[in-house]
Amino acid sequence: MNDADVSKQIQQMVRFIRQEAEEKANEISVSAEEEFNIEKLQLVEAEKRKIKQEYERKEKQVLIRKKIEYSMQLNSSRIKVLQAQDDLVNSMKEAASKELLHVSSDQHHYRMLLKELIVQCLLRLKEAAVLLRCRKEDLHLVHSVLHSAKEEYAVKANVHPPEIIVDEVHLPPGPTNHHSLGSSSCAGGVILASRDGKIVCENTLDARLDVAYRKKLPLIRKELVGVIVA
Repeated sequence: MNDADVSKQIQQMVRFIRQEAEEKANEISVSAEEEFNIEKLQLVEAEKRKIKQEYERKEKQVLIRKKIEYSMQLNSSRIKVLQAQDDLVNSMKEAASKELLHVSSDQHHYRMLLKELIVQCLLRLKEAAVLLRCRKEDLHLVHSVLHSAKEEYAVKANVHPPEIIVDEVHLPPGPTNHHSLGSSSCAGGVILASRDGKIVCENTLDARLDVAYRKKLPLIRKELVGVIVA
């Protein structure tokens, strides 16, 4: 084999090696590009999920905030309605308290009312001896009906007439004007108690108004709902 043949074989070998290298390099390039595309797609998908999760989180926060704001507004509206109801109910009770002041002004009817109140207390207490407390200004009216009240009770309860001792301690006087209404005043009526003071029947006009007020309050509130909303 001469030098020309050797040179030819060497060139063939070089071309073969170069071709192999180029093919290998191409394979590496293609594989690297595929891996890059896959990794890029994974990163893109991961970012999409992250953005979606962040959006859902913020959307949830917005919905919660809206619910809280709506609940606060609703509660505020309810409080305002309840406050308006309370104000109206209290004004009605105050007006009724003022009307009570006129009850004792009619001496004849008030005298008969005192008798009925005393009989009611006697029927509730069912005691042989009781203490009676009234306003100082009502003493003469109370004394004028004591006998008839005891007799009426005795007939209704089928017992002997009870002993009624008028207490030297009096109920608070009636208010001198509408602006002095309060716990230190009394519109009229009586309080009867057993001799030991363990059983008490409060039958003042103020107490009866309070009982009627508490009893009728649910109905009053129900009736006022339409008034307040309107």
